[in-house]
Amino acid sequence: MNIPINDILEQMKPITLEEMKHIRLMDRVDSKFVAPVSILPQLLELLRPDFKIQIIEDKLFAAYTTQYMDTPELDFFLMHQNGKLNRQKIRIRSYVDSNLSFLEIKNKNNKGRTQKIRVPVAQTHIERVDELAEEQDFLHTHALFELKNLEPVLSNTFNRITLVNNNATERITIDWNLTFQNLLTGKEESPEKLMVLELKQDGRTASKFREIVNHLHIKQSSFSKYCMGTVLTNPDIKQNRFKAKWSIINKITQ
Repeated sequence: MNIPINDILEQMKPITLEEMKHIRLMDRVDSKFVAPVSILPQLLELLRPDFKIQIIEDKLFAAYTTQYMDTPELDFFLMHQNGKLNRQKIRIRSYVDSNLSFLEIKNKNNKGRTQKIRVPVAQTHIERVDELAEEQDFLHTHALFELKNLEPVLSNTFNRITLVNNNATERITIDWNLTFQNLLTGKEESPEKLMVLELKQDGRTASKFREIVNHLHIKQSSFSKYCMGTVLTNPDIKQNRFKAKWSIINKITQ
């Protein structure tokens, strides 16, 4: 990405991963926004006075990989597609630069709150769920479906900037350079002009980040990397709920 963001990021106050531990917001309200990556320098310049940047291994942004699990019928995807308010995702999230991976389960309830639970794993990717031998009890306890019905279905990679406001009441993630690889169809897609922003808060409190995105005319828009990655790489899946959304996102990023 040939845009001058490093100079802006280097002017921001740093916060270490250790210092971020008490701001994880594992039970939270998430608000997502989609914007063209071309406005990232302008966004960062506006955020700079009120936000600190998380630094890992002296790096200003981090590389992530994710592998998602679902049933052969893609029940987790269809929960979202069919508008089910209580839904779940299961994934292995890997932090490439720090060589850490976690098996994560995200539950979203009908009140709009997201709860994430996770355990460390050695693998970044698996071919079968039974490779997660030591994590079987975790999955058996928390997964909505039996383990024999789960399999890896989609992988993604992206870069992420993580910010926290000076009062430590909200955390921001900025994701770009997304690539999706469907493990069922073999298809790969990279929406290179897309940037996904996420605001994580304990509740719907006043937010400096919201003020800034409103100023930039960035509208809130639900966005699931798993669901959008599936839509982009699996033309045979039921996707009417997402096709209209992707059309809107395409117009925004163009």
